Amino acid sequence: MGLQAIWNLGEVLDVIRNTILTAARRALLATVATAFAATAALAAEKVAVITPYLAQPGTQFYVDAFKARAAELGWDVNVIDTAGDVAAVISRMEDVVNQGVDAIVINVDPAQVGAGLQAAADAKVPVFGMDAGTDPLIVANVTSNGYAMAAETSVYVANRIGGKGNVVMFTFDPFPPVQVRGVIAKAVFGNFPDIKVIDNVTPDVSDGGIADSRAKMEAILAANPEPGSISAVWAAWDQPALGALQAIEAAGRQNEGIVITGIDANPQARDAIATGGNFEASVAQDFAGIGRTTADTVAYVLGGGTLKQNVVYVPTKLITAANATDK
Repeated sequence: MGLQAIWNLGEVLDVIRNTILTAARRALLATVATAFAATAALAAEKVAVITPYLAQPGTQFYVDAFKARAAELGWDVNVIDTAGDVAAVISRMEDVVNQGVDAIVINVDPAQVGAGLQAAADAKVPVFGMDAGTDPLIVANVTSNGYAMAAETSVYVANRIGGKGNVVMFTFDPFPPVQVRGVIAKAVFGNFPDIKVIDNVTPDVSDGGIADSRAKMEAILAANPEPGSISAVWAAWDQPALGALQAIEAAGRQNEGIVITGIDANPQARDAIATGGNFEASVAQDFAGIGRTTADTVAYVLGGGTLKQNVVYVPTKLITAANATDK
């Protein structure tokens, strides 16, 4: 091959190389432009968060986390608190659908707001659960694994009382994430022939749940006055556990060894557990993680993604006096 041929071959290779690089640059620019357009589209999203339970600390935590993540995404978020009125959630869902929101996030039993879900479905507005429940009209529910949390605390109680004694349960069937906890705890206690559930209480949660739980626990203590007549209090969330603790202390029965457990590990519960008293254990839900994950799930779906599962679980952690003060 002559020198001229080598030069010509070099020129050809340069042309090919430049062509490839130009195509790569164009592809990269196209990808960046597409990503930018998708981000810009998501930045304009309007999302409504509707809950009747904003008075509950856990709900406050994950709503705040959702709002923080939504702010990073540039969304316009409208948080609507129906203040314990579940029926009002339906009309508020219908309102925001008419206002043209791009997505709705609910924190309520889907079975109780079917008309609102249908209104959203008819308008092709996706609905997501944030610690709610599952339903064919809900794209996905982001929550903690209530089955696992209830198993952990009820087994803790059973072990602490040596598999025998009288147990008081505080449950709340109207809210699916809490309802399942009661189902599992009853199953665990039912597997111990010497454990007897002497009362199953559904407290009034309109004021947060502590005051009514205390009043109901005071009545139970009065009906069971003998030391050792109550071995434990299992609560499906922290507010009833705190109310029961107040009742036990007010009755001067804190030295009977009554074991109390809750679920959520909110700051007030952690403080009580850290003292080493009757309130011994709770399960820490990652409320901030639930809020952020819900926002990311909404973003993924609004961006064109398809979910394979309709429940997304966020990890939890058992809290006792040994780690109650850990951050």
